[in-house]
Amino acid sequence: MEHWEYKTLKVKTGGFLGGKIDEKEFEDQLNAYGREGWELVSCFDTSKSQGESRDIISVFKRKR
Repeated sequence: MEHWEYKTLKVKTGGFLGGKIDEKEFEDQLNAYGREGWELVSCFDTSKSQGESRDIISVFKRKR
């Protein structure tokens, strides 16, 4: 039977209404996880009330 392990990455966003990220830093982190065998399976932003920054959540998996 296959066994999987999971990892999450939370990136804080900036800007007046949130949603801005350092794209290069984010891409570098995704590539680093990829080199370690992690596969990105989902990426979404959290919803908070207006005026607050949001977070970007990325979910990864790999076989044990």
